[in-house]
Amino acid sequence: MADFTVGDDHFRLDGQPVRLLSGALHYFRVHEAQWGHRLSMLRAMGLNCVETYVPWNLHEPEPGRFGDVAALGRFLEAARRAGLWAIVRPGPYICAEWENGGLPAWVTGRFGRRVRTRDEEYLGAVERWFTVLLPQVVRRQISHGGPVIMVQAENEYGSYGSDQVYLGRMADLLRRNGVTVPLFTSDGPEDHMLTGGAVPGLLATVNFGSGAREAFEVLRRHRPKGPLMCMEFWCGWFEHWGAEEQVRDPGQAADALREILECGASVNVYMAHGGTNFAGWAGANRSGPLQDQEFLPTVTSYDYDAPIDEYGRPTEKFWQFRTVLAEYADGPLPEVPSAPAGLSAPVRAELTDWAPLGTVLEALGDEESGPSGVPPTFEELGVERGLVRYRVGVPGPRRPYALGVAGLRDRAVVYVDGVRAGVLSEENATLAEPVAGPARIELWVESLGRVNYGPRLGESKGITGGVLHERQFLHGVRAQALRLEAFERPDALAAVVFTGTEEAQGAGGTGLFRGTFEIADLGGAGHAGLELPGWTRGFVWVNGFCLGRYWSVGPQRTLYVPGPVLREGVNEVWVLELEEAGAPYAELGPGAPVRAGAPGDVRR
Repeated sequence: MADFTVGDDHFRLDGQPVRLLSGALHYFRVHEAQWGHRLSMLRAMGLNCVETYVPWNLHEPEPGRFGDVAALGRFLEAARRAGLWAIVRPGPYICAEWENGGLPAWVTGRFGRRVRTRDEEYLGAVERWFTVLLPQVVRRQISHGGPVIMVQAENEYGSYGSDQVYLGRMADLLRRNGVTVPLFTSDGPEDHMLTGGAVPGLLATVNFGSGAREAFEVLRRHRPKGPLMCMEFWCGWFEHWGAEEQVRDPGQAADALREILECGASVNVYMAHGGTNFAGWAGANRSGPLQDQEFLPTVTSYDYDAPIDEYGRPTEKFWQFRTVLAEYADGPLPEVPSAPAGLSAPVRAELTDWAPLGTVLEALGDEESGPSGVPPTFEELGVERGLVRYRVGVPGPRRPYALGVAGLRDRAVVYVDGVRAGVLSEENATLAEPVAGPARIELWVESLGRVNYGPRLGESKGITGGVLHERQFLHGVRAQALRLEAFERPDALAAVVFTGTEEAQGAGGTGLFRGTFEIADLGGAGHAGLELPGWTRGFVWVNGFCLGRYWSVGPQRTLYVPGPVLREGVNEVWVLELEEAGAPYAELGPGAPVRAGAPGDVRR
């Protein structure tokens, strides 16, 4: 047991000054069987601490239904075994480029603008969650012999609001549930962010990617005393579908890290190892003027151009960071673990079985809602991740008019009288060809990830306005959800009736495809990479494990397959294609190459 405190100048362990050299690694983005290796990589890079967020929506998908909250405890035990302290950031909001910033869709759907405020109903939901979650943290605090040395109150609140009553309630809630280690906040190094997000009596830290001296000068204006810490040193950045790759020169990043340490500060490298947004949990951002913001969904990979890449391999950035950190270590650094090996020989999964989307929906979907005056949103249907089929009729007879969707979030494949008529998005929400009546309209709408940062956090998904024929709303809408969770059930596909894939072209190339591949000898493979030549957009599972979303717009082309998911002998692949299928197979190989890095700067 030990005593970790915040002094006037340093962090202190049993009264002795200590510097935190931390790295972010999110347990929910890494297969549990790989935690040990990734944590040992952090130690080998020269870190003495690991930081993780906790996503509320992953663990309480419905009010009062909790799932594997103990995963956090197991991760903290793994950190302790690796010789690392731990910083826990339980939110309830976490940003993290994660679906809805970690807030459950039922929370934002129910409370709307009241989330992240002093609202009593919202705070009641948070308290119920924390009552279940925090015992995993409390019993593993350093004062109890565990690794946890600090816990964050809320997250980057100064980028969102200024409700000091709410922040005080959050800190009080953590204390009342047994958290005794130091509490802290983290915000951007801006006056308005620190005045909005810092809490009197709690350590204030700052987040940035470069310019440490200037950032700490701003922090000192608000907090003349206390340890300096960059809680998020952005050494890379995340990527959006349809945008460019994000890379940062390793030497430049190492120089920025050195500047932080030369200031006498502690640091948390964000991310030390990014991992993967498995199972469709990637979030999204909005960019531009508030009233006309572009929607930017985040890719499946959370590689982040981190020093330890998505596959667990050291990059050039790792080696340069290790050189810098070694100068501040208490002794020689541990040897670097062997890099995980990829699949030794490429294999092809022939996709031989196919079921149309309607058949899949009938087998795995929710019950269809009755006709309603307006289309129900995903939140009203209780849908977190997945898609919803909306059905509505165009009365007739009437001449052709434009058919579109008001408030579409995010993407819809539209069928008129059973024939595919186009793909709509928020930016392009009207079909190219007019539609005459009478007609039967189907819209298969997918959420591409809920916004995780900024004032549009928690916005609804699905058809949030209505279906319009010319200027006339169409009523009597039916809706039926196909949740991604449905594919996680035991024997999930037992009720799905498959035929041969040769019939898929007649259905527009959409549907659920199934096939197998064989691995004679895994040979200690730590991972594989999966690609779908010519496919458009959807989700992939290997042996029932959802790898996440693929989309031909890039920049991501290869999906990461954790080694523990693979098995010797026969392996099964499912592909849910929502727009247009490609070649009737998936290719598995050793995975994407290690990034070399390129010149550039990173700032939020």
